[in-house]
Amino acid sequence: MEALQQRILADGRNLGRGILKVDSFVNHQVDPMLMHACAHELAQRFQSDRPTKVLTAEISGIAPALLTALELKVPVVYARKHKPITMPDTVFLTTAPSHTKGNYVDLMVSPEYLGSSERVVIIDDFLASGQTILGLIRLAQAAGSHVIGVGALIEKSFEGGRELLEAVGMKVESLARITSMTDDRIVFAE
Repeated sequence: MEALQQRILADGRNLGRGILKVDSFVNHQVDPMLMHACAHELAQRFQSDRPTKVLTAEISGIAPALLTALELKVPVVYARKHKPITMPDTVFLTTAPSHTKGNYVDLMVSPEYLGSSERVVIIDDFLASGQTILGLIRLAQAAGSHVIGVGALIEKSFEGGRELLEAVGMKVESLARITSMTDDRIVFAE
């Protein structure tokens, strides 16, 4: 998606070690017009799969997931990292490595909001190694849901996440596919 790529080039920063800082428009401060355009594009790519829920991880995935769910006219569920007192004792729980935090995080979903009749599309801000998204797939599968695919705003294809997800049968859609981040340069796939 050209608008997202241009914004990454203009305002994104390569911090090294595979870290792309897009805080000014994706995951700390959100550009609602750009996010809406991205969500519209992701919704178009998954509309024919007839999703009934959008699933994401707390917190950076919420903005693109919420707007994609709005476009699809379905609810959005986000996997919590900390269990609130309002969540039931029995939950769907997995752990996944956090690239930016450098450790593992818990991801949990209440069985109240994800069930066996659901057709789930997973939406996130980044697809890198694919480990967080694989954790979300495990959560949805534990609930008995059918995961129809994965959508990401930004894919760092050099980290192998797409291959991991496609190996488990996932449809993968990304809006900006980065093939290289070296020497302060950001290179997109054609």
